[in-house]
Amino acid sequence: MGLRVLWLLLLLVIVSPLAAQDDEAGMLVKGSFESETLGRDYEYFVYLPAGYEASELRYPVVYMLHGRGDDMYAWWNVKDLLDTLIASEELPPLIAVMPDVPSSDRASYYIDSEYTGADFPSEKVETAFFSDLIPHIDASYRTIATRAGRVIAGYSMGGYGAIRYALAHPDVFQSAIVLSPAVYTPQPPLDSSARLFGAFGVGDTLFDEARYESLNYPALIESFKAAELPLYLFLAVGDDEWKHPDSADQLHDLDMETHLLYNRIRRVPRVVPELRVYDGGHDWELWRRGFEEGIRFASRFIAAPQGGDAVQD
Repeated sequence: MGLRVLWLLLLLVIVSPLAAQDDEAGMLVKGSFESETLGRDYEYFVYLPAGYEASELRYPVVYMLHGRGDDMYAWWNVKDLLDTLIASEELPPLIAVMPDVPSSDRASYYIDSEYTGADFPSEKVETAFFSDLIPHIDASYRTIATRAGRVIAGYSMGGYGAIRYALAHPDVFQSAIVLSPAVYTPQPPLDSSARLFGAFGVGDTLFDEARYESLNYPALIESFKAAELPLYLFLAVGDDEWKHPDSADQLHDLDMETHLLYNRIRRVPRVVPELRVYDGGHDWELWRRGFEEGIRFASRFIAAPQGGDAVQD
């Protein structure tokens, strides 16, 4: 039997909701729906905890944003962690949503791009996430559809998206897990994907500095403060992140940018932040460790599974 056939059989076992499951293992199910905002199918994986089908409970949800160039399959790296933590009762049973975001050549930074060039077709990714994806998930699965029932997580480019969504939409998420975030300030270095694929473009200009600054986290702090809502934030980065060879860009090394984010955000009222610096680089060995500690942290504040009646914001 060829390797491709073996891989396809494994894929069917993992993603089929009818596949045999270990009593303590959750299911990964591939889903999709027609996004009105995007005008195309919006694909995702959803993790359903062990016992979901036999239960009538509603569950908290963690939304997980992949990094630049990756896709929704990348988050399979933490499926076993969710199984283990839930089975050991170190984490309440929860639903995990892993959206696929191919926009801007998979360098969307999870924002609504205004770039109109044909080389890197852009989309309103942020609008689609909040107007289409979250309502679809709440309508399709037994979720706790309140901010106390939602966590946003992301790594690298997804870390940028996670901190932006937590600050720009404080009524939606109460907790955030931000791993190796690509949150360059005040502007990204010249070789950053933020400049190269149109995410922060306007019209036929591939990258617009003013638009970039208006969307990045420093510009969101005042509006977040005005909401007067708590945010429980877990940050993690590696001490072996790539070092820019030009000394002028050394503050753009992601370990430095993450420290700066922590230093700024810990001064914001009602933000409860934690920062970890691990021995490691920009890879899944570090992100698994950060996600495990981050979801443990978030579990201290997340709503517990509850009765089957609809729970809404």
